[in-house]
Amino acid sequence: MASTTSGVHCPALFIAAPSSGQGKTTVTAAMARLFSRQGYRVRVFKTGPDYLDPQILEQASGHPVEPLDLWMAGETYCRQALYEAATQADLILIEGAMGLFDGEPSSADLAIQFGVPVALLMDVKGMAQTAAAIAVGLANYRSDLSVAGLIANGCGTERHAQLIRDALPEDLPLLATLGRDESVALPERHLGLVQPSEAEEDMELRLERGADWLQASGLTQLPQPVAFSPASAEQQADRVAAYANTENVLRGKTIAVARDAAFTFIYRANIELLEHFGAKLVFFSPLSDSLLPEADALWLPGGYPELHVEQLSQNSGMRDSLQGFYHSGKVILAECGGFMYCLDSLTDLDGKSFSMLGLLSGEAVMRNKGGCQGMQTAVLPEGDVRGHAHHRSLSHQTPEPMSYGRRQRHPAPGEALYRQKGLTASYLHLFFPSNPVAVAALFNS
Repeated sequence: MASTTSGVHCPALFIAAPSSGQGKTTVTAAMARLFSRQGYRVRVFKTGPDYLDPQILEQASGHPVEPLDLWMAGETYCRQALYEAATQADLILIEGAMGLFDGEPSSADLAIQFGVPVALLMDVKGMAQTAAAIAVGLANYRSDLSVAGLIANGCGTERHAQLIRDALPEDLPLLATLGRDESVALPERHLGLVQPSEAEEDMELRLERGADWLQASGLTQLPQPVAFSPASAEQQADRVAAYANTENVLRGKTIAVARDAAFTFIYRANIELLEHFGAKLVFFSPLSDSLLPEADALWLPGGYPELHVEQLSQNSGMRDSLQGFYHSGKVILAECGGFMYCLDSLTDLDGKSFSMLGLLSGEAVMRNKGGCQGMQTAVLPEGDVRGHAHHRSLSHQTPEPMSYGRRQRHPAPGEALYRQKGLTASYLHLFFPSNPVAVAALFNS
């Protein structure tokens, strides 16, 4: 890490793939663990909205992991986050989302915006020279994209690796070849990867095996340094102005935040923003606590309530406490899993229905297939807040919404948003820094 007048230089690599399911999180986590155990300070970012991959990447690197998204978070936020990481780190890793050029903005757009070279990761099972052809096509699809080389995942033998290596041009080297090893792959479920907290020892074993796996492949050298510059004075002025309008606006207020195995989808940036406003945050467990802590407002984030629905249903003390809080008219923000918890009932993946809080009429029903995902703006009376949807359930017999989410690039209405007493509820997960003034007003109403 070195400072210059143009910014800070720090080795960095962007791990991207031609599609989902190529092993991006497995390889990024293994790389973070490998360099961390060698004594390097590693900071990892995840492209796009995501709660699950960052939990694994945080365990692998030993440091918090935040999303980078040019639409949801904005260019200023992303630039400043990378710059601040570069001032503290020996290595920055960024995991891409979906395929390299998928979405608007795409992983490629993010890599190009900040000048981070891409390591193409590809599952090469069932092909050899064709892997090289695909890699060359990806590397040359945009002239402003810098590609460091190819990582061949699922490479069966040394002969297999040699066929790919010989087919690649000199300016697109084979960075590493990784064998087929199920003991390294990360476990999955209906919305993505399994949370590390559910299988901590197994996750540690997989991370260590993954690091050994990469080390044996020869991928042990830090990538080339990249210059990371802070946000411009004009950008910083706009950001400071937005925060100045909310300085200490929540001082003296206590916000209770649900956080346990059922409610884990919480952006660290959201927590930090509320604390910047002066709020005191107290965390509680709807699963195991019998009473809600004393608070002026409540945040029920998303998570996996469908996996703990019976325990939630049976916790009558917490249900009574939350119902009393709601009827007092105090502010409640309920996102996705928190929204389902607020309904009359929730039907799990086995088709069993359980009573929930009954703060908002309606029922949520889990599905094994289908669902909704994508970037949306929550249209709230306090202002527009950007976020995303990602769920495998449907809600029925709910009240008339106050508004609908605005999709990023489609005219059809997005997720319904409900406002009843002090409760604001929706399937949308909100990214608070996208509009700090609106978020401050919501929790201060």
